[in-house]
Amino acid sequence: MTAPRRRMRSAGITLGLTALVAASLTGCSSGQEQTDYAAICVNPETQERTDDTNCKDNREYHGSGAGFFWFYMATRAGGLVPPIGGKYNSSAGTYTVANARNAQGGTATVKRGGLDPKGGDIGTISRGGFGKAGKGGAGG
Repeated sequence: MTAPRRRMRSAGITLGLTALVAASLTGCSSGQEQTDYAAICVNPETQERTDDTNCKDNREYHGSGAGFFWFYMATRAGGLVPPIGGKYNSSAGTYTVANARNAQGGTATVKRGGLDPKGGDIGTISRGGFGKAGKGGAGG
């Protein structure tokens, strides 16, 4: 009597299943793309980053006035976000985004606050979940 044949599964099936599982996990993300601008709360007079809770509204800074304002940095520019209490480079962003456009010419998306208090690369720390960022919020 002959022994039953042993079937070997091909590597192609295993790879196919792996790709299928990976695709289904990607579907678990929020589906939102990285925002165009991420904002940190700052004191323009001292050029220091402050806690997000200090920015109580969406006022824009136009070169004068006291208080705390949002400072918008392009998320695809590779800029560095300072830690809270650290100095920021005013040429690395803008205080106004009212007429900002994204790369496709549409209205830019903005995320106010929520960046790592320790700072870091804007393109890395502005994302959440599976490397995606949430759409713009109204901030404090």
